[in-house]
Amino acid sequence: MIVEVSGLTKVYEGKQRVVAVDGIDLAVNQGEIFGLLGPNGAGKTTTISICTTRALPTSGQVRIAGTDVVAHPALARREIGVVPQYNTLDRSLSVFENLFFHCRYFGFSSGEATARADQLLKQFLLEERGKSFPNQLSGGLQQRVQIARAIAHRPAVLFLDEPSAGLDPQSRIAMWEAVEGLRGQGITVVMTTHYMEEADELCDRVAIVDHGKILALDAPERLKTNLGSQTRFELKLRIHEGLSQLTQRFKALPNVQSAEVTPEGVRVFAKTTDGVLAEVIHAAQAFGVRDISISEPSLETVFIGLTGRDLRE
Repeated sequence: MIVEVSGLTKVYEGKQRVVAVDGIDLAVNQGEIFGLLGPNGAGKTTTISICTTRALPTSGQVRIAGTDVVAHPALARREIGVVPQYNTLDRSLSVFENLFFHCRYFGFSSGEATARADQLLKQFLLEERGKSFPNQLSGGLQQRVQIARAIAHRPAVLFLDEPSAGLDPQSRIAMWEAVEGLRGQGITVVMTTHYMEEADELCDRVAIVDHGKILALDAPERLKTNLGSQTRFELKLRIHEGLSQLTQRFKALPNVQSAEVTPEGVRVFAKTTDGVLAEVIHAAQAFGVRDISISEPSLETVFIGLTGRDLRE
């Protein structure tokens, strides 16, 4: 295992005691893309911060490529690359210089740093941007530079914290392609995200985290097969009075697992659409059905099924 986390706990003491990470255990295989999926405040970023030596755990252990990150942080940093949530490019340096000086910091000779920077510019399709400064680039291009810089010293593991936050759809797809390309280089990727589609698209395995605990861990497809056996019906209704009684009526239907009131109407979770759709529409007719949409099992339904609520903002 390239990343080993055992009994990891982080508690913030103060007027209000906060348990950010609550006994997490996980192991990441070499060469895989591993995702920590969950809402904001779930404990994902704190876990990554401890793994990358930016925070100390209250208890537990993290080993990167066999190195204890608390006992030997300097050695551990040679094995990791980090792309944090926020842009940390040096805005006084060109794209090439950001890569070059990162290599120099990790002990490359001037010639080696130049060759590595040129290689990364080509790999990330940034050759024409080498002399540009970060503030001259789009958010998507800046993120690609950050990823290129993070792997410049050839780390064993790349940690990405919410890598597509704030990116437009086109930039997000380009970032996914850049991350996917690292697999062929044998680089292990550990990423946090609250985007279901991102985890489904990129990750070999996903750990769903909330309140500092791992709720489920498996390949996305197996999670959806084993835990996501819920079809979701979203009903937009004209009349919103009496919806609690409507949800109780839905819950009494065969194959319906749960129902809840939403700002626009009612959401129903069922084991199947067979025999449910017609009953749902019939029961909701008195409330003026404006629209109905059906979503098949997904990582989102897995998450909601585990936590009993929508993702937090």
